[in-house]
Amino acid sequence: MSYQALYRVWRPQQFKDMAGQEHITQTLQNALMKEKFSHAYLFSGPRGTGKTTIAKIIAKAINCEHAPVKEPCNECSTCIGITNGSISDVIEIDAASNNGVDEIREIRDNVKYAPSAARYKVYIIDEVHMLSQGAFNALLKTLEEPPQHVIFILATTEPHKIPLTIVSRCQRFDFKRISNDSIIKRLKYIIQQEAIPVDDDALMLVARASEGGMRDALSILDQASAYGGDEVKAEDVLEVTGMASEETLSKLLGALLNQEITEAIQLINDLIERGKDPGKFIEDLIFYCRDLLLYKSSPQLEELADRSRLDDHFVDLANKVPIETLYQYIQQLSQTQQEMKWTSHPKVFLEVAMVKLSRLSLGKEKGAGHTESSEQMNELVHRIEKIEERLKTIANVPQSQAIVEQQPSEAGKRRRSSAGGKPLTLPLNAMKHVLKDATKSDLKSLRASWADVMERVRQTHVAAHAWLLESKPVASSNDAFLQAFKYDFHCQMVLENKSNVLQMVEDILSEVVGTRKKMYPIPIKAWEELREEFIKEKETTDEPSTSEEDGKIEEENPLITEAEKLVGPDLLEIKD
Repeated sequence: MSYQALYRVWRPQQFKDMAGQEHITQTLQNALMKEKFSHAYLFSGPRGTGKTTIAKIIAKAINCEHAPVKEPCNECSTCIGITNGSISDVIEIDAASNNGVDEIREIRDNVKYAPSAARYKVYIIDEVHMLSQGAFNALLKTLEEPPQHVIFILATTEPHKIPLTIVSRCQRFDFKRISNDSIIKRLKYIIQQEAIPVDDDALMLVARASEGGMRDALSILDQASAYGGDEVKAEDVLEVTGMASEETLSKLLGALLNQEITEAIQLINDLIERGKDPGKFIEDLIFYCRDLLLYKSSPQLEELADRSRLDDHFVDLANKVPIETLYQYIQQLSQTQQEMKWTSHPKVFLEVAMVKLSRLSLGKEKGAGHTESSEQMNELVHRIEKIEERLKTIANVPQSQAIVEQQPSEAGKRRRSSAGGKPLTLPLNAMKHVLKDATKSDLKSLRASWADVMERVRQTHVAAHAWLLESKPVASSNDAFLQAFKYDFHCQMVLENKSNVLQMVEDILSEVVGTRKKMYPIPIKAWEELREEFIKEKETTDEPSTSEEDGKIEEENPLITEAEKLVGPDLLEIKD
């Protein structure tokens, strides 16, 4: 295979080629010139930041035929031999696959032998945190007092997993993520040497996608170059990395701010249909919100927004979105990101997150729109206060005012004030006729079937079910029954929707019990007064009543009523 990946071809061979690690290279160069280098080094930091690369440069520099030098010459036989791996005195070990005690004991046994072709033996142990505890113990004594001709260089991405007894025996250097500017500068040099046409926007996207790793940046550039053909453009980088463009992120946030959830969901669906990863997208969105937040907090610190270009679209969006909204967005997106790690349907979580974000309180800090929103909020609060005052007034209405005296022009109808202040018309003569023919057995039978009736009402008409929930049959004859409502407002809503609600309930009752009965809604207070009035009329005429047992309308016992709700009337046995 003649072709080599860019990160292999352009692996730095001197300290000056290293990008973004000047604090380390300068220290090591000074130590090499003074020949005060340590017997053991620990290099820690993110992947692709140059840990093993610098380890090999050190191995060449201390063994260079022109030593002491700041840079290996890469021309002498020793430098060339170390570069191509033909010199056995520089041993590179992968601790991930050689993490046992036996491998480390072999190193301990071999360090006592002098180097064959170079001045120093250099052991480079990569991913050293993967060693077992026994292997660390075997390495401990050798690492503390190695022979004069041996140098250990340990590299790791997780230094917290290394025992402190090992760390204390090494000079530690912490590698940092390489800045976007340093990555772009190095990439420009490479594409110039390789004659690869790449536009500036594409380089910026490559740097962002690499997340501070030079090796990742070169791999992405290599892949985009193969995908794009003659010239690498920003669209090519977006496709190979799965990133979302800043234009898309800006459109999505604009749709969320305007509560245009349809547009937001459509944008997400388009991205996922093009093969974008939901997890990667939500990460891009979090960082974009982060850049907006930092820009709003400190506009002068432009370098903090290392993932976004501070163009006109970015600045315009930053001026529109409130800081509190960005806090909420980042918090919600981070929570969704964690939830998406444990599901096989991340798209669903992403869509739910968009709905939640669109419904968040925006604060409405949008210039003149802020004043308008404040006025609307004040108006809404005022309306709520008026409704609360009206409810308090209704609650304090004396019971004597509950039923108004019968009007001559109504011919048997009585008006009652409802919760909304609208008069409520009740057909009292028809209700008295129901009481006259009512029996306890009819009422018991109706109540036994009422739970089934309510369940069918719930399935047919949710609003009607809510109105009827706090009501119950209180008297029943063969062809009609009275339904007492705890709240006047619910009774009013049923009466105002006679053609829908009453007809529906009567039809359902007919299906359940096999007999059609007409329902008469009545507020509970009006029912109590009507019952008392009916009993007095019966006592005056000395006619026995058949509506309840012993010729009386049965008094409602609150304890019995609650018991019936829990177990049903069929399972309830009442004893004096």
